[in-house]
Amino acid sequence: MRGLIGAIIAAGGLIGLGLTNLGIGLRYAAANWKKENGALYDVKFHEIDNPLQYGVVFLSVMALIGLGIAYLGLMYHHERRFREAQLTGTDSRAVP
Repeated sequence: MRGLIGAIIAAGGLIGLGLTNLGIGLRYAAANWKKENGALYDVKFHEIDNPLQYGVVFLSVMALIGLGIAYLGLMYHHERRFREAQLTGTDSRAVP
């Protein structure tokens, strides 16, 4: 169950991160700033609006936390199944 919950948290973070990036793209698509040599200016991360920065950082952290929970949950799940197989007396590492 821990692995599933972690996967749901990670999926929510990644979906939110994708939507936030779409919002940033729509917001700054019309930025027609030019440099001195005539090339278009790329908007840097520290130059975008603070709420958009907060959204990107928060959702990135949530995706990483969700992936960590999913990894640890699956690790504990497999450890538990291994211990249960040891209690029954069967060889859980036997190749069929």
